[in-house]
Amino acid sequence: RLLRRRHQYRGYIHLKVLPGASDAAVTEAVGIANAVSVNIEVPGQKHFEKLSARKNFTEDIVRPLKLISRLTAKGNPRERVKQTTQFIVGAADETDAEIVKYTFGLYERLHLERVYFSAYQQGLGASDLPGENRGPESARGQTPDPGPSPGNDLLMREHRLYQVDFLLRKYGFQGDEIPFDPSGQLSLECDPKQTWADRHPEIFPVPVNSAPRATLLRVPGLGPITVRRILDRRRKGRLQGLSEVGLKGIRLALAARYVKMN
Repeated sequence: RLLRRRHQYRGYIHLKVLPGASDAAVTEAVGIANAVSVNIEVPGQKHFEKLSARKNFTEDIVRPLKLISRLTAKGNPRERVKQTTQFIVGAADETDAEIVKYTFGLYERLHLERVYFSAYQQGLGASDLPGENRGPESARGQTPDPGPSPGNDLLMREHRLYQVDFLLRKYGFQGDEIPFDPSGQLSLECDPKQTWADRHPEIFPVPVNSAPRATLLRVPGLGPITVRRILDRRRKGRLQGLSEVGLKGIRLALAARYVKMN
């Protein structure tokens, strides 16, 4: 309020809303900020109870998320205010499938701008937190196992969740299309888009010179920019190879396994 009114600051402000903030405080935050966020932290009450004995997931987290969504809904005076949130990956014993289910719901029902993910850092929390008592296997949401630091696994989980986030926001994937293993985890060895492609051989190889945009976006190695270049190039004539649209190196070799030119 001081920045906006006393100092007449017109730059970018992103306000973080603490759990339990009053509706009046949240409403004013939306009125003076460019972006507002409440960190959801974990997918659901069951996991939230393992992190906090004082806060209530429904009242302190979900309710303000919904309030911000209503205040920034299309047609409202503050519709340009962006709403984001963040999951802490590995603090509880949540699975990737649970995080993705909530992420998709936040986009579909509450229309959030972005969902972020942050790997839990051991040694910063109470000793009884699930995230403080896990080995490499349990970092993936499995049974706790004493062993080496699971930090690398958690960072890769974070990376895979960001890849899924792009599939949901930019590639047209639905939440129930994301491929998990039987325990509800994303593969740490293979990115989710390629895993999905390998599980749907009936769709491949995709004909580059005739496939629609939505199908081309399903091809491993092809992103929105490359697909746009393909569609633009097709208006001038048939492509003989993906190198004509600037694809090269590892991405070219990967995409070549899933397409046909003629």
